[in-house]
Order: sequence, then structure tokens, then C-alpha cells
Amino acid sequence: MRRKDFGRMGTCCALVVACAAGAVAGEWKSHQVRQLQGTAPETLIPAKLQIVTEDWNRVVAVPYLVFMPENERLLMLVSCDYPHRAMVSRSDDRGTTWTTPRYLHVDAAGQPDLGMCVGLTYLGGGTLSANEGPKRWWSRDHGETWTSADNPPASNGRTWTEWDPLLVSRNRDNPEVAQLMSFCSDNLQPDGHFQGYIRFSSDRGATWVDELKVPQMQRVNEVAFVRAASGDIVAACRTDNPDEYRDQIDHYGGLGVSISKDNGRTWSALNMLYPWGRHHPSMVRLPTGDIVMTYVVRKGYPDSEDGFPRFGVEAVVSRDHGQSWDLDHRYVLDAWVGNRKGPNAWWASCQATSTVLLPDGSLLTAFGTGFRSQPGPPGQEGLPRPRDVGLVLWRAGEYPSLQ
Repeated sequence: MRRKDFGRMGTCCALVVACAAGAVAGEWKSHQVRQLQGTAPETLIPAKLQIVTEDWNRVVAVPYLVFMPENERLLMLVSCDYPHRAMVSRSDDRGTTWTTPRYLHVDAAGQPDLGMCVGLTYLGGGTLSANEGPKRWWSRDHGETWTSADNPPASNGRTWTEWDPLLVSRNRDNPEVAQLMSFCSDNLQPDGHFQGYIRFSSDRGATWVDELKVPQMQRVNEVAFVRAASGDIVAACRTDNPDEYRDQIDHYGGLGVSISKDNGRTWSALNMLYPWGRHHPSMVRLPTGDIVMTYVVRKGYPDSEDGFPRFGVEAVVSRDHGQSWDLDHRYVLDAWVGNRKGPNAWWASCQATSTVLLPDGSLLTAFGTGFRSQPGPPGQEGLPRPRDVGLVLWRAGEYPSLQ
């Protein structure tokens, strides 16, 4: 990664360079999150950052985080190497240090026996879920051991493909899980676009019922959910490339929001926040009721003066249960300049955000980045490596900033 002065993004870029150049795994670096203020000067918010995978020196992609309050533990699910293999790492000090990654599951010979897993979800009581497509993996001991079960296909017979965590709903005044809700996208539509579907489980994922084709989620391919303080369900939706970018890289996908007031049965029309270039959302609800959404910026920043692309991770806040979002005061959690131009410029880009709320009110956001990526070995030049996971520890809203 090359340090470049590009105005308002320069501070974040310089800090990532420092982190990449000399950070030790498990060491936070001082950082600044930038909050835009419309036409007024931006606010710099003290935060912390680390490239948690730097010493792993391998391909690490698509991070998912959960916080398990019973044992104050964070678990991170990632996909490592080529082909991707599911691995997990845990932190018992709120993200400062992480265990050596281990395969989520191995066969009798000790070899990894499953590929990429996504959608890490915490149901409480030590129970976790992750999706491998035709299989769903379960842990009943806070992620120490895992077993699989068939993940029933969609009603059309095709694999039920999730990307984001399940929505876990509980009965009022009852910690038991009342319902799980899952989103699947199907890209085999006649027009070539994705179509979103939802289904439900009332027995903690043993069976799934009431599959719904959501008309408002046509041209939607990934959805993250959060339960608002109002009781509504808010869906942050990655949308397909706009028609003018239809044949381009999927980095042109956009970001919109849909809301359900009847527990997921019907949905509002999409409120488009960004028509292209920003997606991979993750949402958390703060104790104030505000909703924080993080997402990646793959397209939309101007190139550097010498023509290199720029990438970043941002956040926006809703103070009315997802009805509107304060884009003028969005947070820039981190930003960087890519290390190549041309058809492989995407190698340095970001992929996935996953944000959790910690007990002290701080937010921990994980994101994937390829800022160190270089061509693979002979015969695999098109498979860049390494890839990394960054962590930003920060605060939003009325909470005091980290010092």
C-alpha cells in the first residue's frame, strides 16, 4: 500500500500504512474516525485500529463477528486460502488479541472438510450457526466444536444461499429464541437479476417454513437485518449493479433499506441510500435506539492524483428506526489507496463489514481488505494474496470517544 495525500482521506490512509508497516498482531494503533459534517469541517473522533491478520500472512476474507456476553468472548469466522476454507479465531479481551486461527471443522485425518462459510449468527446460550449452502453448521459450546445438518433447499429446488447472519427474534420478557428469519437470493431469474426470498424457523433452525418471494427485493442479492426499538425489522439490502454497469464488476452494487412492520411478512419499497458502489452492510442497535449501519466503499471515491483507486469503510446512523439515514454526517472508519491500476485494481478493495456492540458502548467493526495484495505464484497469478482483516474500535452517537 502506498501512502498518498488525498485531502480529507489522508489521515486514515496514513494510519493504515503505519499499521501495515509495523504493527504486531494484537496491538491497537491510535486511529481517527472522521465524521463528515455536511459543508462544515469534519470531526475527528479518537479510535483504535489493527490489521489483525498481518502475522497470518495468508488469504483471509469475509469476516463475521459475534460477541457472546456469557463469557465476554468474541468469535470471528473467516474464509482462508485458495480454495477458501472456513476458519475461526476468538478474542477474550474485546478484540485486542486473537487466537491462532483454526479450521471450523476437519475430517478424520485432520484435514479441513468444508469450504467457505458465511452468516455467523449467535443465538445465545453458547449456540452459533454458520451457513455453507447445502449445509448449516452448528456449535453448542461457544464455537469450540461444530456439527452440520442439511440446509433445506428453496422451494424451486435450488440451494438456499445466505450471505448475512440470521435475524434472531425473542419473545418479550423471555430469553428463548422465538423465531429465526433467513434471506436467500436467486440469480437464475429470466432477466438475469437476483430475486430475494425469506423464510422462517420457530424451532431454532430444525425446520424452515413460509418461504416468501419479496417483490420489493427484486434486484437484491444480500440482506442484513436488525430489529428496531419500534419492533419493526430493518433490512439493509445490497442491490444489483445498475443497468449502466450491468456487465461490470459487481463492485457497482448499491445499498437500500426496506422495513417490515409485520414481523417479516410484508416489506416497504426500497429506500435507496446509494445507487452504486457501496454495500456489504452490517447493522447494530444502540441502547439509545439509534441504528448504526456499516458498509464498504468499493466505488465512488475519486482516484488518487496518479490514477490509483481508493477504497474505504463507512457508517451511517438512523435515529427513527431505519426510516431515514443521516448521510451528511456519515463516519469514515478507514480509507486507503489501492496498489495497482487496470483490470486488477480491485485486488486492494474491501469486502464485508461485521459490527458488534460491546458492553461499554463501543463498536467493533471488522472488514476485509486487499491493500497488501500481490499476484499469486506461477499458474495462480490471478489469485491475489495476502488478504487481510482490519478491526476498528470506535464509538458513535452520544457516547464519549475512545481516548
